[in-house]
Formats: sequence, structure tokens, C-alpha cells
Amino acid sequence: METVLIIEDDAALLRGLKDNFSFQGYHVLTAADGEAGLNLAIEGRPDLIVLDLMLPKMNGYEICRRLRREKLEVPVLMLTAKTEESDVVLGLELGADDYVKKPFSVREVMARAEALLRRRRQGEPERWTFGDYVLDTRARNLTQKGQEIEISPKEFALLHFFLQRTGDALSREEILNRVWGYDVTVTPRSIDRFVATLRRKIERDPREPEFILTAREFGYKFQASGEK
Repeated sequence: METVLIIEDDAALLRGLKDNFSFQGYHVLTAADGEAGLNLAIEGRPDLIVLDLMLPKMNGYEICRRLRREKLEVPVLMLTAKTEESDVVLGLELGADDYVKKPFSVREVMARAEALLRRRRQGEPERWTFGDYVLDTRARNLTQKGQEIEISPKEFALLHFFLQRTGDALSREEILNRVWGYDVTVTPRSIDRFVATLRRKIERDPREPEFILTAREFGYKFQASGEK
């Protein structure tokens, strides 16, 4: 499930955008000021940011500047009430990828957001290799030396997320938010059970894992090379 972060201080507009993205199946994070939005962007690692330029505490220009300084390459869709071309150009120069001028139709925002997400997906490999395994996102299967391994949709999503974030220490809360989204029936500790099941399918010795390592008192870290 892809995550969209919306940073907008207009409560009605924020609610409308959140409802539309949620309806389309995205996991949605929201912030009503620039400082909270920047923190969510850094901690939540969204797949797309919908960013108002004029915000309390920190404006959208500064958020773009900080994101690129942190080397976060997440696509940014600017929402701007400004009509001066120089304002839009400045936003694009600071790292925004596209913009929509207010007032706008939600359909236009959704179309532009989907275009940015599609571009991001196309930059991602369809086949992920680790050890003698291959996870194929187009065929939606996991194979080992050409033999398909039975894997549930959530196990597939969990493994895909681990591969996307190879080498990163991931908290249980982040894994929960990115893989399960709004599914409140799953708790952070439930992640341990899913990891244990996945380890039994891909580790030679689940008690001494090579790929899915435990980050003590935090979460997990995936090593595609199988090195500890």
C-alpha cells in the first residue's frame, strides 16, 4: 500500500483530499503545519507528498529545501494559491515535481498525483533478488531456484517492503503503517508473528536468520546479501 502525506492547513481541504486518497486505496498521513509535515515526511517515508506552499510554522519552500537536503527523493506535488510565475518556479527549483494552482478540482490533483506515483513505480525493479530467491512484483510470486514458494498477500507485501528498504532499521510501527495501513486488527507485536512465518519460508535456519535480522527493542532490518 502506497503512502501519501498531505500537508495543508485548510481543514476542509485537508479532509477532502484525505477522503479521496483513502477512497482510492492509499494510506494517508496528514499534517496541518509545516513543522509537523516535515517530521512526518522524514519519519514516515511517504511515496508522495501533497504540499501547500503557505503553511504555519514552516512554509512549503523550506520543506522542499529540507527534504532534498535529507536526500529524500519522494515526489512532491505543490498546491499553490500564488499566481506569480516566479513563485512556482522557485518551488520547482527547490525540488517540487509538479504543481496545481488553487482553486483546483480534486480530480486534477488525483490525476497529477497518480502520474507522479506511476513515474516513481516505473523506476522500481519488477524483480528483486536476494540469495537464491526472486520476488517478482509483476507476477506477484516468490521463487527459489525457479520453484514457486507459497506466500500470502500480506507476506508478499511485507517482503516487498523489506526489499525496498534493504539495510534500514525499521520499527514495528513503521512496518505496520506501511504494510497494513488502516487495518486496526493488527498490532505492532503482530508483526513478530508475520516475520516468524516469513522466516520459516526464506531462511535456512529461522533461529539464525540471514536475511530478516532483529533490531533489538526496535524492529527489523533486511539484508539482501544474507550478511549479518
